[in-house]
Amino acid sequence: MDVDVDHYVVLGLPSGEEGAKLSVDDIRKLYRSKALELHPDKRPGDKQALADFQKLQSSYEILKDEKARKLFDDLLRVKREQQRRKEELDSKRGSKRRKMVSDLEERERAAFAPDPDVKAREDEERIARKLREEIARIRAMHTNKGVNVGSNMRKESAGVGKESMSSAGAAAVNKEKVLKVSWEKVGKDYTAEELRELFSKFGEVEDVVIKSSKKKGSALVVMATKDGAVAATGTVSGHLSNPLLVLPLQPPIVAETPIVPPESAEPDKLNNLVGAGYAAFEDSVLMKLRKAAEKQK
Repeated sequence: MDVDVDHYVVLGLPSGEEGAKLSVDDIRKLYRSKALELHPDKRPGDKQALADFQKLQSSYEILKDEKARKLFDDLLRVKREQQRRKEELDSKRGSKRRKMVSDLEERERAAFAPDPDVKAREDEERIARKLREEIARIRAMHTNKGVNVGSNMRKESAGVGKESMSSAGAAAVNKEKVLKVSWEKVGKDYTAEELRELFSKFGEVEDVVIKSSKKKGSALVVMATKDGAVAATGTVSGHLSNPLLVLPLQPPIVAETPIVPPESAEPDKLNNLVGAGYAAFEDSVLMKLRKAAEKQK
């Protein structure tokens, strides 16, 4: 269960009070390093690789969420206090002051004082329950966006040279809404946030995935609608010092209108000769042919 896992330890981070002081950037940097190390592509044949990677992703999702992380830090603090009290109590019971501690516990119970251990267990259960609710909220949020754990993993590990759309995410995206953006690495470079701001002028931007090399930068921009993608194509130019080349990943399919030849202004007279009319016309022609033959004789 997620509430029983030390998510700091999963990411290779210091736990306890030291872990609570880490910034989101510190967590992100160490996560990316760990993600690159545990990536299933680097562990072929290891049946545990995917499970380890999903566990790493789940822990990162909790620690990068402000509300879920605070609940998790509170849960760790309560557990540390429980452990400290237990160690102190064990130490006292092993000393000459065992009877004094026993008398003190009896006086506390006689005065209806709340039992610290009971209160600690109640606090732990309360915080664990809230943490489970936050974890369920985070998972539901990602489910509604149509992004599974694998696609999130690939997007987060993009900063260490593994940026690419997952096969599951790419299959669900309409290619007519995806734009290919490229630029030279000679002037102003672009970040995902800057590209999102540029393209948001033409409609909602669902995602931006950077794919860069040393000499050339490129990205895939997923617009929310086909109209937004069409409007942005050939319109977004970027900075003057380093203009953008914007092309559709798949040009929209335009249905060809069949060319219908114009009808003749004068329809074939023979087409109008049907039934008895056609027979009369045929007799007239034969009669003219006979007369021509008689004249020749």
